[in-house]
Amino acid sequence: MTRLAEEIRTIIDTEGPMPFDRFMELCLAHPKYGYYITRDPFGADGDFVTAPEISQMFGELVGLWAAHIWSSMDCPEVVQLVELGPGRGTLMADALRACRVAPEFLAAIEVTMVETSPVLRQRQQEALADCGVPVSWALGLSEVPRGPLIVIANEFFDALPVRHFARVQEGWSEKLIGNGPDGRFYAGVSSNPEPLIQADAPLGSVLEIGAIGHQYMSEIARNIADFGGAALVIDYGHTQTSLGDTVQALWRHQPISPLEAPGECDVTAHVDFASLGRAAEASGALVSGPVTQASFLMQIGLLHRADALKRRADPAQSIDIDRAVERLTGTEPEAGAGGKAVPGMGALFKAMAITSTNVPKPPGFEPDAY
Repeated sequence: MTRLAEEIRTIIDTEGPMPFDRFMELCLAHPKYGYYITRDPFGADGDFVTAPEISQMFGELVGLWAAHIWSSMDCPEVVQLVELGPGRGTLMADALRACRVAPEFLAAIEVTMVETSPVLRQRQQEALADCGVPVSWALGLSEVPRGPLIVIANEFFDALPVRHFARVQEGWSEKLIGNGPDGRFYAGVSSNPEPLIQADAPLGSVLEIGAIGHQYMSEIARNIADFGGAALVIDYGHTQTSLGDTVQALWRHQPISPLEAPGECDVTAHVDFASLGRAAEASGALVSGPVTQASFLMQIGLLHRADALKRRADPAQSIDIDRAVERLTGTEPEAGAGGKAVPGMGALFKAMAITSTNVPKPPGFEPDAY
């Protein structure tokens, strides 16, 4: 049993079974034993690999996209460039390097990295030590100065806790995590159905609600609607709200039960892009997309960037560049965690933009063509 599992068992013994979103939050962000608090989970030695770690091209293109957005905002003198859940800082480092071709943009931005992990903050500080622009760190969006804003959120929303409700005879009851007699955790349901949920569905159906993600999106969209700007969300998920439990846990690139090793495994849920879009529109912002990651990257110039890099590359490097393009944009099913076939990254991951009403439709969001 992990140290965090022991602590969660004590909480449940004292307070009773807990909602799944609280369990998930403790697994990921417990101040002493949380998964993201205690380690660098990225790369081959971690539990997963993200797009910025696959190729520098990903961050470079996102940076140039942000510079284009700034230009379409009529070039405000000061704009907050914010990254949510910035990993090792690789994306931002690549983005800022690419934006050296736009010195006016670099002169206008103030970078804020929203990060709760001390371990990852250290990695980010190392990555951005010589980036040439002011960088600060924050624990949440509330610490970011109000004003024109450009937000980058790559694989951020999938790590936010979700609530689960099960369709029972009496209606929809929230799933709760309890202590089993064998020392394991088990999932049950509340004895008090949630009266606000009226959706019709077969018995046993699961409704997954990303309430914390909605709150983040509403806060971002309100700021964008009030002061101008844009947000770029790239994550894996679905384009239409649907029923089902999408939570998954990974330990050393292999799937395990989310209840099995709290604090030692990554726990995520597929992003409901339709729901995030509704939250943004309700706060006064415009929504573009979602489109597939393949379509987004191709439209903003991935192949042109790859060709430019290959002109200065040796044969082995050129092969690596081609492999990175295929990894980022591939749509054919491939072996995922545990050998299970999943859509290629280019299809599984989606991109969505949130903009103020005075910003033209951002690049990358024409209907999927790839």
